[in-house]
Amino acid sequence: MKKISYILTAGLALGSVLFTGCSDFLDINTDPDNIVSTNAPLPQLLTAAQVNLGFEGGSDKFRYASILTQQFSGQASPGFQTFEYNRFNITGSDQNNLWSSMFATTLSDLELIIKNATASGSPHYSGVAKIMKAYQYQLAVDMWGNIPYAQALMLDQNTQPAYDEASAIYTNLITLLNEGITEVKAETSALSPGTNSVIFPGAFATTKKQWEKLANTLKLRIYIHYSKVDPAFMTQQINTLLGSNAVFMEGNEDSFQMAFLDEANRRNPIHAYEISRPNYLFPGADFVDLMNSKLDPRRSSYFTAFPYGSTNYKGVKAGDPGTVNYSRMHTYLRGTVSGTPTPNADGGILATALTYNGTAPIRMLTYAEYCFIRAEAAARGANGVAQEWFSKGITASMKSAGVADAAIATYLTANGTLAGASEAMIKQIIEEKYVALYGVAVEPWTDYRRTGYPALTLPANPMEPAVPRSLYYPQSEVDTNPINLPAQKTNQQVRIFWDKQ
Repeated sequence: MKKISYILTAGLALGSVLFTGCSDFLDINTDPDNIVSTNAPLPQLLTAAQVNLGFEGGSDKFRYASILTQQFSGQASPGFQTFEYNRFNITGSDQNNLWSSMFATTLSDLELIIKNATASGSPHYSGVAKIMKAYQYQLAVDMWGNIPYAQALMLDQNTQPAYDEASAIYTNLITLLNEGITEVKAETSALSPGTNSVIFPGAFATTKKQWEKLANTLKLRIYIHYSKVDPAFMTQQINTLLGSNAVFMEGNEDSFQMAFLDEANRRNPIHAYEISRPNYLFPGADFVDLMNSKLDPRRSSYFTAFPYGSTNYKGVKAGDPGTVNYSRMHTYLRGTVSGTPTPNADGGILATALTYNGTAPIRMLTYAEYCFIRAEAAARGANGVAQEWFSKGITASMKSAGVADAAIATYLTANGTLAGASEAMIKQIIEEKYVALYGVAVEPWTDYRRTGYPALTLPANPMEPAVPRSLYYPQSEVDTNPINLPAQKTNQQVRIFWDKQ
């Protein structure tokens, strides 16, 4: 993605509310909820919403899901956040800032864009905002289940919104995406996004097609989530969509992601967390071992070697000793690297031993994911050839990690052939998708909940008997919206509607 300078007008900040327990994380002193007014220009509102969306993608919801699915392990001392997340001890109070950011900041800005763009005859802006709104709500449903929707963004009229059924929200998201597609394709628009858009930046005459592709690809993501609760509906809807004139992602250049800059407060938030909270996150042992078992060439961009300077990689199991003697996240999540570290006697390095520029993108919905959705859908009986899309998904992921063509070919020869009945193929597809979605918030956890893949082992001393199926509601909601949310969930085993027992 083209790197551009974020156009943030005077007073617009990114907001420390994105990072639970890390109010100084971005060294920002202004609350964005008190900055963007109802009179803010559409370009400023869109930039603000996109920047918040990108930073959210590398904050709490990334950490929750990546630790729950064991892509990462929260190695630190007992009582520290990520160590507790390992044990499934993710409390309602932990959710307060993320919920506030998603609803009171990002979704509120998007709703204001829709309102003001509609009033000013700028459907290109309202269309983009509707597509982003659908993406944000899809994630919110997949984390919490039933949430406010119809009344959620009427904060000036109703501070205690009713909760809507998650299944009904999903249905509404398809309608919202259809509206978004129609509006971004409008022939005339008083104002159109341009370089102020930090996602798909550039002339809207060109980038509007990418927004349309994203909307249709997001529909596929939503439909594949029905694989467990209503497979016939899933197949029917996917086949109908594929049989229409819909356009979808065609390459990595169409991936929904946000680029970052090598400047203060504009670096990738996953990278920034590693700097500010060293040793809180290490690659998970099962995740690393899965890649080791296949001699996966993406390892050299995903992880540092351990011992440093070798070609070996080692992840952390929850409860492992608190040392630096493991692989660390690397360039795929942290950007270009420089420097020569001094390993300890065992070959371990500190989080700050290498210098990264922090320009790795936050990936939200990638072309590789699209390919794996198509592969899974075909394996479940929808139109398409599962093997073709499986190979494309692996290749797209490898390309995004900078793997050479020869290494991709070698990997495909050894690991790129689907085999067995439908369930065996689905296992292969989801395990490869799990590796490809390294750094993508929430979706690997959703895949695990609806398919059971990859197999996950319980950590030592877990707070719950199984991997959580949803998150607790924010304590702030329990406290301030008791009419509509009279009680907290009894545990995190409460299932989302698509997570049929």
